[in-house]
Amino acid sequence: MSAQTTGSAVASEEAPKLKKKGKGGGDEDRELIDPHQARRAYVLIAPTIVLLAIVIGYPVLRAVWMSFQQDAKLDPQTGFFQEGGFAGFENYTHWLLQRCGDTSCPVGTTAAGFWEVVWITCFFTIVTVTLELVLGFAFALIMNGKYRGRGLVRASILIPWAIPTAVTAKLWYFIFAVNGIANALLNTDILWFSDKWAARFAIIIADVWKTTPFMALLILAGLQLISADIYEAAKVDGASAWQRFTSITLPLVKPALMVALLFRTLDVLRMYDLPAIMTGGGAGDGNDTTTLSILVVEEIRSAFNSAAALSTLTFLFVFLVAFVFIKFLGVNAVEQSAGGKRK
Repeated sequence: MSAQTTGSAVASEEAPKLKKKGKGGGDEDRELIDPHQARRAYVLIAPTIVLLAIVIGYPVLRAVWMSFQQDAKLDPQTGFFQEGGFAGFENYTHWLLQRCGDTSCPVGTTAAGFWEVVWITCFFTIVTVTLELVLGFAFALIMNGKYRGRGLVRASILIPWAIPTAVTAKLWYFIFAVNGIANALLNTDILWFSDKWAARFAIIIADVWKTTPFMALLILAGLQLISADIYEAAKVDGASAWQRFTSITLPLVKPALMVALLFRTLDVLRMYDLPAIMTGGGAGDGNDTTTLSILVVEEIRSAFNSAAALSTLTFLFVFLVAFVFIKFLGVNAVEQSAGGKRK
């Protein structure tokens, strides 16, 4: 009893000292900091900031400025091309409202198919990301297991991601050829790159095969942060495998899952190489696999400033999706972290 009393007295005497020391320690540490260190820090990071401003900031601002300029047009009186001048929002209404001057854009022009291209891009994004999320999670669980030959399994799963996208596109192009492996295995004569839905699913299969390992790698990083002791404790409490998965694995791997989902969503929204190489953005009526990035490249060949407006719209669309992911899907984790600090 006396030992407890003595210990309490010592603790009560030391507490104010520690609190006072901790409170004053921060101020004293700040006083010991060289006032010139902050200035040196700015000087050291200035070259990086300038380089990023040139490499990232200038192209974006240049594209926005060009999107408000008219493209060079043929002067009917002189027969020469002349600079268009300031266009206002004409280039944006050209795409959003599908207006070519004072009339609607005729069928067959790039602007006439703008909203269809947006739908195709979103379709590719939703289907591929969903499949990659499910398969990537399954592969991550397999790679996270403890068994003989795990290193070989991990290496084999990651091989498709290591192959360049152009090589992947050509590989699947030959697989889905008329006399390719796909038709031989299915015993069919499907014209994969002539029918619009066949071409779309061929691109989806190729993209899922290529990038599912990337999704699995990010999820695996989250799985490896989960302590084995938590699973052991759950087993002792009688939790089934499904209960451990839904109550432990899913909640704790959610941050890594959201990062993987964000990265892949933004990546597919900007997809260009796979459909461009496999179908040229064509199939079906000629535009059934065209994505926003392919449409930008096509427009550059005829109207540079109009293409700048389209690229700006694509940038804003991708930025909006990223904002929704970060603001609404990541807000719970931020609030929990902040709440924990406040407590």
